[in-house]
Amino acid sequence: MNAGLRRLADYLGSSYWFVPTLMAFAAILLAGGMVALDSYIGSSWMDGYVWLYASRPDGARQVLSSIGGSMITVAGTVFSVTIAAVVYASGQYGPRLLTNFMRDRGNQVTLGTFIATFLYCLLVLRTIHSPEESDGAGFVPNLALLVGVVLALCSIGVLIYFIHHVPSKIHINSVIEDVGDRLLRGVDDRFPRFVGEAPDDQQAATYEIPATFRDDADVAAGRERRSVEAEGTGYIQFLDDEAVMRLARKHDLVLRLQYQPGDFVHVGRALMEVSPPAQCDNDCTDALRGVYTIGSRRSALQDLRFLIDELVEIAARALSPGVNDPFTAVTCLDWLGAALSDLAGRSLPSHLHVDDEGTLRVIAHPVTFASFMDRSFGALAQYCATDMIAAMRYLNALGEVLLECDRPDRRAVIRDYADKLVELAAEGLNGFNLARVRERANELRRALDAPDFKRRLRDGTAWLAGTA
Repeated sequence: MNAGLRRLADYLGSSYWFVPTLMAFAAILLAGGMVALDSYIGSSWMDGYVWLYASRPDGARQVLSSIGGSMITVAGTVFSVTIAAVVYASGQYGPRLLTNFMRDRGNQVTLGTFIATFLYCLLVLRTIHSPEESDGAGFVPNLALLVGVVLALCSIGVLIYFIHHVPSKIHINSVIEDVGDRLLRGVDDRFPRFVGEAPDDQQAATYEIPATFRDDADVAAGRERRSVEAEGTGYIQFLDDEAVMRLARKHDLVLRLQYQPGDFVHVGRALMEVSPPAQCDNDCTDALRGVYTIGSRRSALQDLRFLIDELVEIAARALSPGVNDPFTAVTCLDWLGAALSDLAGRSLPSHLHVDDEGTLRVIAHPVTFASFMDRSFGALAQYCATDMIAAMRYLNALGEVLLECDRPDRRAVIRDYADKLVELAAEGLNGFNLARVRERANELRRALDAPDFKRRLRDGTAWLAGTA
């Protein structure tokens, strides 16, 4: 699927009108089908059931009018409640979480149910006519009327569900769980787990990088490239990596990507650079430009950093002096710890991408464990260092990540963030609170220095019991 279709699918999924519109069209088709079926079989079949009876035109009109009028009224109320909940959540947790509530399928289906029921009743109502209105040949679609009553009963059930769903959805733990779960699924989709030994990072050095893209390139070599410039301004929402590789192979090019999903670009900035430039004509440049999708806001389609930033934003707001809610920050740290623990046991792709023949085609941004740690724990260190509860859980989460680390370089990153937190805590805490944070950090360091550090961590009640 190309970049434009992926962007459209993401937009429709996060819109508040798409699902209700589909349900409204389904109601139109259902109304037409049921009226046609009524015209074919009539209402004599109801005589065999005691609990059913054929309605007269006036009675059928009253039933459908009552159902339709009540449904459109409830639909307006549901919309108002949803908007109020969205405004509250946006102000409480951050405006970037607005899309999470807009894409909630429960709210979309609830609104669509009431609109569809109203539209169905309206369309069936116009087909009813009495004998006086049609020269002695009256028509009451009794089967369609029965379906309308069933839809009304279903709408009542949906209303009960909605009353429970809205407060549970804006509960802070549910908000964090939604973001954290998407982050875990994103890590699982993008990065494979280690199978056997970890890949050799030095293998990337064997690929032949064009002279124009090397750090030691001279002036003449540095000019042997062509830029693919952006024609719009905004955030990169999606990059069609399959199309990038296909175009690079087709034109025998090496591409260096200057931006990645989540970055902000504006008109005239080079999205990527191409070598050799003679093999990339204007049509090729337009095709390469089309692999990017640029929009007004960031998207989680390919940007795991965006989901991490959402959790960091919630935690930072919770630890601000005006809110002072460390336990919300603790929940965010738990989910960040889970995501980074999962990431710690996975193989991250090289920034050099080759085709099936082993020829270097794309030079992308490096994806490293350290960069994800900096985006999450590095961003939160300054906030957690001012609160003892958050600082203790910060170190606890580092210990959880450490349990999945087999590579020495990744363990060194974790030690570095433990040291940074203690350094910052010395400025934000004092007395008993500072002593507890230092003691917990020392426990982590001692376990890290041991050859069997994983057993040391698992045996320590400070990590298993979650004493923060």
